[in-house]
Amino acid sequence: MRILVTGAGGFVGREISTRLVARGDTVIALDAAAMDVQDGVEPVAGDLGDRSVRREALSQGIDAVIHLATVPGGAAEADPATARRINVDAMYDLLLETSAVKPGLRFVYASSIAVFGDALPDRVDDATPLNPKLIYGGHKAMMEDVVAMMSNRGMIDGVTVRLPGILARPRAASGMKSAFLSDLFHALKAGEPFICPVSSAGRIWAQSVACCANNFVHAVSLDSALMPPNRAVTLPALVVAIGAMAQEIARQTGVDAGLVEYRPEPALEAMFAAQPPLVTPAAEHAGFAHDGDLATLVASALATLQ
Repeated sequence: MRILVTGAGGFVGREISTRLVARGDTVIALDAAAMDVQDGVEPVAGDLGDRSVRREALSQGIDAVIHLATVPGGAAEADPATARRINVDAMYDLLLETSAVKPGLRFVYASSIAVFGDALPDRVDDATPLNPKLIYGGHKAMMEDVVAMMSNRGMIDGVTVRLPGILARPRAASGMKSAFLSDLFHALKAGEPFICPVSSAGRIWAQSVACCANNFVHAVSLDSALMPPNRAVTLPALVVAIGAMAQEIARQTGVDAGLVEYRPEPALEAMFAAQPPLVTPAAEHAGFAHDGDLATLVASALATLQ
């Protein structure tokens, strides 16, 4: 297949592209920054909001789209206009343009658990209503509806997957308020002290980047009959206590877990470390999966650190 991956140069995009190429697909890799050229990848560098860039990406035809490109949480709050231009306007145009190239093509959309807002109920499941508070979460919820609407009209064959915390991201500015979760991995692997801005008892929904990439590859060929009517599922994730995760990272890296000092910030705790039990039967029915256990998740995340 010829698969357009937007945001292909990012943390998740690179993992997905590697897996697609390995199975014999051609990846049209659209990213704001230039990417290394490798067999099986056709790079397109430019702004997703630029029509000429999107036209170049679609010029040789495509069979499916994985749409990852976004202005994330903190960056969206700091620059709402740019966030709207990329997260809403550019995506809507991309949906129209891809449906014109190949009506009914598979369009996999990376949404986020930010659509649930905060504070969360005592349990989140397939019936939990969307209640976003952040601009980022609001944009994601809006475009989930668009994916469902265009699927209902036969313009695309949409699959929306809501991502939990994906670990562990590169140690660089990402614009994401949850970046401290990945920084914890980097600090302990390097044997450095780390001040954690949430409590040791705080709980997150987590998945390794390798597991996440496998779920996206699965989504490309998924039978849409297995999806719910709104075409959206929350990916299965492990519900992990921050302290337990730090202990496991320390064990696998051979350092003292006492390197972590917990200084909770109420706002971050509420947004990223107060996540209740998560139940995802629709996603599991459709064949999506989590890492299995904490040790596997931590080992996978450590293996992908840069």
